[in-house]
Amino acid sequence: MKEKILSILKEEIVPAEGCTEPIALAYAASLLVKAFGGRLPDTMDVFLSGNMIKNVKSVHIPNSDGQVGIEFALAMGAVLGDSEKKLMVFADVKKEDLPKVQAYVARCKTGIHLEKNVPKLYIRLEGTCGEDKALVELIDLHTNVTRIWLNGKSLMGEGDTSCQENRIAVSENYTDRSFLTIDLICRMASEIDLDDISELFGKVIEYNSAIAEEGLRNEWGIAIGKTIYEGIADGSYGNDLRNNLSGFAAAGSDARMNGCPLPVMTTSGSGNQGMTCSLPVIRFCQFKNLGREAMIRGLFVSHLITIHITESIGRLSAYCGAVAASAGVSGALCYMDGLSVEQVEMAVQTTLATISGVICDGAKSSCATKIATGVSSAVDAYFAAKKGRGFNNGEGIVGCDIESTISHVGTLGCDGMSTTDDVILDIMLKN
Repeated sequence: MKEKILSILKEEIVPAEGCTEPIALAYAASLLVKAFGGRLPDTMDVFLSGNMIKNVKSVHIPNSDGQVGIEFALAMGAVLGDSEKKLMVFADVKKEDLPKVQAYVARCKTGIHLEKNVPKLYIRLEGTCGEDKALVELIDLHTNVTRIWLNGKSLMGEGDTSCQENRIAVSENYTDRSFLTIDLICRMASEIDLDDISELFGKVIEYNSAIAEEGLRNEWGIAIGKTIYEGIADGSYGNDLRNNLSGFAAAGSDARMNGCPLPVMTTSGSGNQGMTCSLPVIRFCQFKNLGREAMIRGLFVSHLITIHITESIGRLSAYCGAVAASAGVSGALCYMDGLSVEQVEMAVQTTLATISGVICDGAKSSCATKIATGVSSAVDAYFAAKKGRGFNNGEGIVGCDIESTISHVGTLGCDGMSTTDDVILDIMLKN
């Protein structure tokens, strides 16, 4: 069991620089160039799921001097991206190299196409270079390459025959998550050897705290995190737990969604989820003068609850990922305060029952405000659970136990919000 848990954490908590959707596009473009032997394509046609288009349209690309959008992400990945670095594909980009990207945007013919009836995370990039044609495909995960073809021949081995076969292979290569429950996560958090998780969560603390501090120092986007802390300082806001936790988490997203090049440790393929389920836990420990062990075990709880809920919903949908991560925070706060498993479950359930209507309308500045709202709700749920207060079975989406409620949330995110997703995309494409 422990090895499975450690494998899940290793698979899900990885570093990324910038929003993971444009970074995944840039990664695909860097692989296309590699397929052409280092030559830049003359043309690129990208076929994307609606959720990919939604999450690339408005978010700032790191190290791009404020650029946004699909075309620039592809061009920057092709010209300056390092495919070996995967989600850190832009780690070594320098501002003085950006004119090369602008020149390439002007000369490369790029087509952007909505691909229907595909997984929610889907990228197929087709390019030409002289007489050569190449294709790169990613499915389900931001770095899960299912096909690389050059002139109709696979560059990934004989097993690469169709996206459907590769999609099956992907699920076999990743650790099963279906055994996760809130009860198991809490028990494992107390039993696991700290040495097994300290290094990973040490990076979470280092990376995610650094970008949150940057968000508090400087004005990124509407700077909601900085605004909350300014309100604490001048007396407009109370210097309470809710404002400290929500402002710190939001500050990280302020910076990241508006092009800050600092890396973050992602969770379930999302930097915003990674920051949401970590920064409030870190600040809680600082606010309450708890030690590093409590912080790391709390991070273990918040991340695994987030992963567990996200597994039910899926990585990209109309359901805001900050909700799942905020639920993880509420459970972690209860755990770190020594409350019972039942109270942990109560807090998670209260958070999900309260803010599950928050929609994802793409990655952008307002992600930070949604994170602030989600973390505030998580703190409320923690305080309510501390007093033994929670919702009952049958109240809205609340089930007979926490696992039933999480299942209902999955149905809501996957089935109930599918039309919502289409409507959001239609609005964004017309806007």
